[in-house]
Amino acid sequence: MAGSKEIRTKIKSVENTRKITRAMEMVAAAKMRKAQERMRAARPYAEKIRNVAAHLSRANPEYKHPYLVKRDNLKKVGVIVITSDKGLCGGLNTNVLRLAVAHMKTWESEGKAVTVSAIGNKGLGFMNRINAEVKSHLTGLGDVPHMENLIGATKVMLDAYVAGEVDEIHICYNHFVNTMKQEPCIEQLLPLTGEKMGSADGNWDYIYEPEAKDVIDELLLRYIESLVYQGVVENMASEQSSRMVAMKAASDNAKSVIADLKLVYNKARQAAITREISEICSGAAAVG
Repeated sequence: MAGSKEIRTKIKSVENTRKITRAMEMVAAAKMRKAQERMRAARPYAEKIRNVAAHLSRANPEYKHPYLVKRDNLKKVGVIVITSDKGLCGGLNTNVLRLAVAHMKTWESEGKAVTVSAIGNKGLGFMNRINAEVKSHLTGLGDVPHMENLIGATKVMLDAYVAGEVDEIHICYNHFVNTMKQEPCIEQLLPLTGEKMGSADGNWDYIYEPEAKDVIDELLLRYIESLVYQGVVENMASEQSSRMVAMKAASDNAKSVIADLKLVYNKARQAAITREISEICSGAAAVG
């Protein structure tokens, strides 16, 4: 059995760790509320522009945007993978990366090449380790994402699509359901289809002012940007929720470990006292 001093040292170490995990849990809880507010504020805009783009994909204007044209011969697929910059958030990043890799293997088995745009330090590191083709990356987003920071990495992939270097673009991220549940999901960004966006049946069109080309170009670009931004804020809300839950579990486990160590410490202390009493009694008997 370990000595009393060694057990006391272990107890002190676990208590210090528990203080850290408790502090991280409270910080994550505060950040989670703000992240959820940003996510919910972005959802109405994303939903509305999704509906407009869905109707537009079934309309018949004179101008057909490249984002709306489906390509028959798919040679290369692009995937935007959104992860967190930091760890200690449970299996959040592992789940979304596992989903992305599963789809990448499926595409490769079909003879399609895959290129990746990594948003988040964890995803970038993982894709480099598996030797994936990383076309663009973005790290260090902080707690508040800004659209102007996301445009660069996203535009690289969009430009490749327009140039014909990539035939499909997908986005992979964690969808926030509630504090206890976050679901990894993958969605097709390009080409846009009414079925993917859930538009109503029937063909109809808008009245464009000044020209269909100008309106459609701006609208579809904003649509893609809004989807990427929505994916990032959803992932951030999921990250803070997952980190809060993980840190609470760590704190609870530390508390359990401390209780077990204190029990061992008390047994060791009792054994030492019993031994000393026995030695005293034995010495007294020998003298007598």
